[in-house]
Amino acid sequence: MSGQVCLRDVGPADLEVFFAQEHDPEALRRSSWRPREHEAFMKHWTTKVLGDPSVRVQAVTADGELAGNLVAWWQGDRRFLGYWLGREFWGRGVGTRALTLFLEQETARPLHADPFGENTGSVRLLEKHGFRRTGTVLHGEAEHIMLVLGEEG
Repeated sequence: MSGQVCLRDVGPADLEVFFAQEHDPEALRRSSWRPREHEAFMKHWTTKVLGDPSVRVQAVTADGELAGNLVAWWQGDRRFLGYWLGREFWGRGVGTRALTLFLEQETARPLHADPFGENTGSVRLLEKHGFRRTGTVLHGEAEHIMLVLGEEG
């Protein structure tokens, strides 16, 4: 990646791009994710993501173009990390730089992530940033790898 990767606050217009990214067939295959219908997607983002002050969410830009998002949220007593990048930004170092910047802001530890086990690129990205494997978890019928950054209490 020769360009500049930045994080910024998410704006209302970003949600349509995120919606389109969530419906990319290859991204869905790699994430084992079931996409939401438009209305459910918008409601989730406006209430559970942007509407929850405990959630940290940032838009990722690459050379000024919206590339995706990074999110940290509480699920019970665990803090989780998730991200989604548009396919045109894969393999260009955007995820590496964006996650580095995000982890400078999101200092809660331990921080958990559970990517789809077959998404080796995502697992590698997290491990490159210090996440370590702690086991597996099933989401539906798909096996996901549980990773953690920092020590569990």
